Amino acid sequence: MQRILITGANGQIGSELLPELRRRHGAEQVLAAFHKKTPDQALLDSGPHCFIDVRDADKLAQIVQEYRIDTIFHLAALLSALAEEHPQLAWDININGLCNVLETARRLHCAVFFPSSIGAFGPQTPPVNTPQDTIQRPTTIYGVSKVSGELLCDYYQHRYRVDTRGVRFPGLISYRTPPGGGTTDYAVEIFHAALTEGHYQCFLRPDTKLDMMYMPDALQAMIRLMQADARQLLHRNAFNITAMSFTPEQIAAEIQKHLPDFSITYRVDPLRQAIADSWPRHMDDSCARQEWGWQPDFDLPGMVEDMLDKLARQLQQEQSHGPDQD
Repeated sequence: MQRILITGANGQIGSELLPELRRRHGAEQVLAAFHKKTPDQALLDSGPHCFIDVRDADKLAQIVQEYRIDTIFHLAALLSALAEEHPQLAWDININGLCNVLETARRLHCAVFFPSSIGAFGPQTPPVNTPQDTIQRPTTIYGVSKVSGELLCDYYQHRYRVDTRGVRFPGLISYRTPPGGGTTDYAVEIFHAALTEGHYQCFLRPDTKLDMMYMPDALQAMIRLMQADARQLLHRNAFNITAMSFTPEQIAAEIQKHLPDFSITYRVDPLRQAIADSWPRHMDDSCARQEWGWQPDFDLPGMVEDMLDKLARQLQQEQSHGPDQD
């Protein structure tokens, strides 16, 4: 990786991957691609950036050529719950955008990272120790787009030798960015509510167990996979990775160890509950561990302690600075 483009650089993953890659490779070597939403001023000031709709193939190719990009982290997408509300738009962005990225990579010789998800599985998938290679029949447009994306990346690798790589992310937890329309968003919202209100109303049942990961581990996984020796990668795309599995009542109990007065109630959202019920409880990530040395650093207690500490500092800083005037 010498010159890097990040699409969706203002999203949950992109806004944290961007500073990390700039720290490692130098700010001028990492181009941030934003869509219409105005990013945080700190992101704008931290290095080169552009505004692009990934469905615009000509503009995408122009940018890649102009900046001599050799690696694309393609993160622009509509997430699970939001995608169900706008399925045609989700397909347009998630698949047509990816097709443009892959075709640009083929023509201009770029490597591509594509994030898949536990949403790529469905009710017929074994829910416990979900194998790397197993049945994938998702029941959401988000899941369908992720399976299609996995297959497209495999096709471009086999047919055109495009260096495509990717992982299946579990739910991601971050103190830096707000939730973005995902089914696992409760695991981010609960921390904000615990620190600001002392109470959280959860939209999933208390016993809904799902795979989760703290954002520092997710960043490590992306970078480590893209740096891995290609000769060791038997799968290349859509590696299962996970760090911890828990339910809303389990994370609430862990938070209560630090904030004893915190309370939680439940008001189930049928749409997001149905999505969650179709996903694995725990994925088998042994292939990622064997092929490129995947190993998470955070478990549930470690994540909760760090998340509460970092988020409390961030909220205190925001409060002292007042509302953003930019």
